[in-house]
Amino acid sequence: MSTPLTHGAAPHAPRGGRTSAAGSALEKSLRVLEAVAAPGGPHRLAEVTAAAAVPKSTAFRILASLIEQGFVRQEAESRYGVGPRLRGLSALVAGGEPASIGRILGDLGRATGQTVHLALLNGESITYIRKLEGEDQPFRTASRVGTRMPLHTTAIGKSVLAHLPAAEVRALIAATGLPGRTPNSLTTEEALEADLARIRTRGFALDDEENEPAIRCIGAAVLAPDGRPIGGVSVTTVTFLVSREEIQTYAAALLAATEALAPLL
Repeated sequence: MSTPLTHGAAPHAPRGGRTSAAGSALEKSLRVLEAVAAPGGPHRLAEVTAAAAVPKSTAFRILASLIEQGFVRQEAESRYGVGPRLRGLSALVAGGEPASIGRILGDLGRATGQTVHLALLNGESITYIRKLEGEDQPFRTASRVGTRMPLHTTAIGKSVLAHLPAAEVRALIAATGLPGRTPNSLTTEEALEADLARIRTRGFALDDEENEPAIRCIGAAVLAPDGRPIGGVSVTTVTFLVSREEIQTYAAALLAATEALAPLL
């Protein structure tokens, strides 16, 4: 990389480090559970195995235990779906979410007239946890709550990367690569680092058809008290209605929303 990465807080422990076999087993179980809960379910065993990146025998054993505990339910044709215990847990979490989160996102949506997303950092990607469609928009975006998206092609993802320690950014690039999703995607370390530098200077990121054709977004990170990114918020538009210059006028409202959300996440 042409410019050394020196930003962010002190690096945390390496992602690959494991302190015990139990920890490794727990990590695999959580990945299997996440794969079962992914959109498009119920899922076949092969789909769960691939998404969780575990051997088939391991996935089968974990699924059997999760079924017994009520977190997973086996459907017809050997497919696996969300069980009643997991649905109950989801309801408890949703019910406990501060009402002000919805208010903050709603205020941002009304201020911009556009679709608003809230996503959390989830390993090597981000996961959408809230989506509010713009009330007056003549279109609907394809994104869904629960969808995982790359870091380097999305406005939220790039704003997260801009606040991560240098060592973690390099580790993420080494693990995932920089695959292009559109002709505008940043697929080299040099191009990505130049964009991250701009994001740190101005406080927000732009996705200018980098993740999906005709979609333009502005995003900013939500930071923990120690400065580490938790996730982020984005305002999503379409290129034929909102110009690159106009979308940047949403920055003040966006940054105010991320600051207000920080103590709630």
